[in-house]
Parts: sequence; structure tokens; C-alpha cells
Amino acid sequence: MSDSLMAMLGETFHMFLFLATELTLLFLVISFIVGVINEVLPAGKVQKILSSRNGRGYFTGAILGSVTPFCSCSTIPMLTGLLKARAGFGPTMTFLFTSPLLNPVIIGLFLVTFGVKITVIYAVVALTVAVVASVILEKLKFDRFIRSDVLQAGSSTGCGSKSTGCSSNTADSSSCCDSNDTTASQSCYSTPTSQCCDNKPAPSGCCTAEQPESRWMRVWHETWSQFRKVLPWLMVGVVIGSFTYGFVPNELITRFAGSDNPLAVPVAAFIGIPLYIRAETMIPLAATLAAKGMSLGALMALIIGSAGASITEVFLLKSLFRGPMVAAFLLVIFSMAIIGGYSFSLFM
Repeated sequence: MSDSLMAMLGETFHMFLFLATELTLLFLVISFIVGVINEVLPAGKVQKILSSRNGRGYFTGAILGSVTPFCSCSTIPMLTGLLKARAGFGPTMTFLFTSPLLNPVIIGLFLVTFGVKITVIYAVVALTVAVVASVILEKLKFDRFIRSDVLQAGSSTGCGSKSTGCSSNTADSSSCCDSNDTTASQSCYSTPTSQCCDNKPAPSGCCTAEQPESRWMRVWHETWSQFRKVLPWLMVGVVIGSFTYGFVPNELITRFAGSDNPLAVPVAAFIGIPLYIRAETMIPLAATLAAKGMSLGALMALIIGSAGASITEVFLLKSLFRGPMVAAFLLVIFSMAIIGGYSFSLFM
């Protein structure tokens, strides 16, 4: 086996370990944080803040995306939380598009590497395309492609769950409350004993610990359940992304995306999407790629394509949306990369 092949296999293996570890930790941590937020912030409040009935919801979604330093894959847990809270679909999509592209880390690196003018053009293009695309998807009712299980409430079914807790209106035979007890408004998770309402034994699954413990455990169980659903998609995406990273040389990119190629921008955008190259990694490499002959427009298309989407994220999105919405997402990122690339070629 040649040294070059061994080197590529080594890079692929190291990238696989890095991506699998990083994305697993990011997914679990962010999912748990989002679960805590959903626990303390009423869904109605989220719906009001990110409502698509006026432009403020889209603006709020863009701001939320721009202040969250997430990569394209670690955006998914936050996206899931917004979908579960029934936030406006359009503003939620604006968050999805802007989060990996306009966070403070990327903007700071752009300023240092390319200067103010290029950074402003980049930010305006990304924000404009994200908002316009989100409005169009909202008008076309693409929210119908959200998978039904994503919109369901948390998986908890015991009395600690808000949807099935002890209340005078919802108690039933599966609840730990006596359906005939007029004092059943007390929530079971505030009862520290193994007995629930009316001194009857707590059925299986009933929350009997004190409120803080039951609340955190409920959030963790929901986080772990969500992670198990997306784990197969995550691993498939990591394997493909790692293989691409290890076996696609920079020379191949610059050959098809050089300044002499009139199709350099769409080619760079097309190449960028399958690659898992975070913008924080891609931007410092920009000077090297430019020195190898890549045009600025193609370079911007590559940055937007690789940071805005990845094979791993596509597989994660498949756990949330049906095919047409996933295809629409890829079309938006591809269009954003092309518009951004040609804008740089035109104005720079």
C-alpha cells in the first residue's frame, strides 16, 4: 500500500473520529440546553417571538441564527426545539439558513481575512437569500413536509409530563391521580414519596422525585431519545464526509474552480456542499486556495456551500423533514452560494 494512500486513509480516519465525537457531544449538549429552554419557556411565547405573521419574526430568526456559533450540523437540535415549540415556519427556516453562515466567529474571521467590503457583501447576500427563501417556503406551505413525530410533544408519559400531569381536567386511569379526587390539581412531580394522590401507589412511569430532579431527567430522556433517532443518519453522513475530506485533494478543487473557468462559481458551490468544511476552517485556508488559482467568486461559493450545508446535515434533516423540504434546503444553499459567488465576481 502506497504512502499517499495510507496518508489519505489516515486523514479520513482522523476526520471520522473528530466529526463523530464533536457532533455527538454538540448534539447532546445543545439538545439538552434546548430542552431546558423549552421546559421553562412556554411554547406560546416562542410562537409569538418567531411568528411569521409579520416581518419581525424573520428578523428575530435571523438574529437568533447570527448569534449562535453553530456549524450546519449542530444547528439541528435548536431547529428541532423550534419546530416542537410550533414557532413560525418561515422564521425557523431563516434561523436554519443563517446560523452556520452569519455567526460572530465567521463574521470576525471574514473581517480579519478579507476586510470590511467583502464581509458586508457576504453578510448581505446570505441574509437576503435566507429571508427571501424562507418567505417563499412559508407561502408554498412547505411546513407540510415536517415529519409528524417531530411535532409531537416530549416522549414523557408519566405524571411529570406537562401534557399528562396531575390536573383536575386530564386525570385518567393511567395517571397517578384519582380521577375522582377534587384536589388533583397538585402535580405529582411535587410529591416526594412513592405515593401519589389519594394515597394510592404510583403506577409505573409516574414521576415521584422532587420537581428539579424529575424535570432534568425528563429533559435528558427526551434528549437521548432524539439522539437515538438521528444517530444512524449522523453516522452515515460522517462516513461520507470523512471519505470526501480524505480523498478529494485541493488540486482537484482548484482545477475545476479556477479563475479561467466560466463555470467556476457553480462548480465550487456544487463541490462545497458535499464537503464537511466548517467556515471557521475554510476561511483561514482561503488565502492558500486563492494562491493556487481559485477565483474570489468561486472561493466565496465554496465557503457558502461547505459551511451552509453538508452531507451529514442532509442526513440529519431527513430525520426532521420529508424529501421535498430537504431538496428545497439544498436548492436554497446552492442558490445562495451561486448568487454570492457571482456577486463577488461582479463587484470585486
